[in-house]
Amino acid sequence: MFEKLLRELKQMEGIKVSIPIETDENGFFDRECPDEECMFEFKVHEEDWKNNFKDESVFCPMCGNESTSDTFWTTEQVNNAQKQAGEYIEGKIHKAMKDDARNFNSRQPKGGFISMNMSVKGHTPQKIIMPIPSQEIFEQKIKCEKCESRYSVIGSAFFCPCCGHNSVEQTFNNTINKIESSINNIPTIRKALNEISKDQSENTCQTLIEKCLLDSVVAFQRYCDIMYSKHKNSKSKIPFNAFQKLDVGGDLWNELFNESYKDWLTETEFKRLNILFQRRHLLQHTEGIVDEKYIAKSFDNKYKSGQRIVVKEKDAIELVIYIKTLTTEIRNKVE
Repeated sequence: MFEKLLRELKQMEGIKVSIPIETDENGFFDRECPDEECMFEFKVHEEDWKNNFKDESVFCPMCGNESTSDTFWTTEQVNNAQKQAGEYIEGKIHKAMKDDARNFNSRQPKGGFISMNMSVKGHTPQKIIMPIPSQEIFEQKIKCEKCESRYSVIGSAFFCPCCGHNSVEQTFNNTINKIESSINNIPTIRKALNEISKDQSENTCQTLIEKCLLDSVVAFQRYCDIMYSKHKNSKSKIPFNAFQKLDVGGDLWNELFNESYKDWLTETEFKRLNILFQRRHLLQHTEGIVDEKYIAKSFDNKYKSGQRIVVKEKDAIELVIYIKTLTTEIRNKVE
């Protein structure tokens, strides 16, 4: 009675349903980090995925998680594929049952005292496999400086998804761009929060500005650490967080280049850089409260011991400008 259905079920043993994935108009398709703590979405170029990537090892551009290539499907792709595969199989079973019913009905005698009829209800599900569409284009496109694979992200990316290379330049630029974006968006944030609470607005914006100062020095420290280690004449061991201290870091560069921060900035700029670095130190270690050590190191006569420093947006912007100048000089000399 169910010959067609049984035959169809037999044929579907071990069946694989292939569902194509579309690329965006720039040739990139969607990927997603399989780590549930991350699940960062990114895109890779189709040609590079075929030619450069290895099945056994793909990296998340955000967290660096390494896993096999078949674990980087996006949540949307998995859900879409499961839905289409289910409908495809359901459609084949439904059609087989309808064919069996038609064959059964065609074999029944006409005009008998007892008549039997078989029917299969419901609409036959769609059996056509449709490509899974790509998400909208990501504007930030990156080409790995090591393996030259192309990928695209929204926001920050620290690792090449193909080879896992962590670019110091890319990481530094991402951090500085985020800092600049935060500073530029403070007026918008302040205006939006003012409608809720002016106190909350000022506290949030002040915290954000001070964080920009902290993050700028950390980014500079990390950049200098890596660039210093690249130089053939660098010391194998240097003091911990050496480049958060302008005097210690400056001496290290001077030993390599016979030049340092004071040669790359004007006297006035270096004095301001020193003040901003020392203010960052207060934010990190004394919650911004001025002590005698700060006054002695910064030569800042605007404050007395026991006061709290005030950091403005212009201070954060100024520090970023100085750091970008210094890192450009360092990159040129190391390379």
